[in-house]
Amino acid sequence: PGGLYEYVRQVSLFDEKPFEHEFFLRIQKSFPLLEILCVKNKKPQSRKQSNDNQQYLSLIQFSSLSELRLDDVHDDYIEEFLFHTKTYLAKNVNLFIEYESLERITHDFTRECTRINCAKVVKLYLCGNGKLKCGNFLRKYFPIPNIISPRRY
Repeated sequence: PGGLYEYVRQVSLFDEKPFEHEFFLRIQKSFPLLEILCVKNKKPQSRKQSNDNQQYLSLIQFSSLSELRLDDVHDDYIEEFLFHTKTYLAKNVNLFIEYESLERITHDFTRECTRINCAKVVKLYLCGNGKLKCGNFLRKYFPIPNIISPRRY
């Protein structure tokens, strides 16, 4: 990142070094019309901001994003994209994510700072091999989406 790539609509990111918040800011600025973002990184962020310091972060805005793939990432990246204090997601996002990670990050679908971006999801693709518990908490947290389990896509 560093230039302006107005015609790029899809970006896949993989590395063995952590991606920091500033890196995603550069992605947002370099690819203003990004529609599909796939992140694969199991390394935790090394400069992760604590919840108390989030007001000092610049908000990442993905206004055109329609598909977000976070199904092979450390929990830090799920927080990076689902915390409304870190990232603004447009409405009508398809989210690919491991159920167990989603359950952890949302504190069993009760965490307020993830509720706003989760409400913008229209299709929730639950990945992984864990037990799927699509109960009332999940449906209340994701009021709009079609919830698709691994066996259905």
